[in-house]
Amino acid sequence: MNKQTQAISNDMGQLAEDARALMAATADVAGEKVGEARKRLAAALERGKEIYGRVREKAVEGAKAADEAVHEHPYQAIAIGVGVGAILGYLVARRCSRNCDRS
Repeated sequence: MNKQTQAISNDMGQLAEDARALMAATADVAGEKVGEARKRLAAALERGKEIYGRVREKAVEGAKAADEAVHEHPYQAIAIGVGVGAILGYLVARRCSRNCDRS
């Protein structure tokens, strides 16, 4: 999960940099449509920053809550993990046996 979060963070940062570069490149361009597009892009960047901040806060809160729950109830967490793994293993094996029979 951490690699995915980092990849999304990197992508969002790159997108923001590209948008800022586009705004800088069009700073000298006059025109009503370009001005409107620049304003919309600036507003979208600002909304994106706000949304990113909220999502990041919620993700950190969720990770902390999960960490606390696992530390408070380690045996239950292990049992849940084993149960979910067994169910997934059963479903994958069942699907594989159905697909393998058709070949």
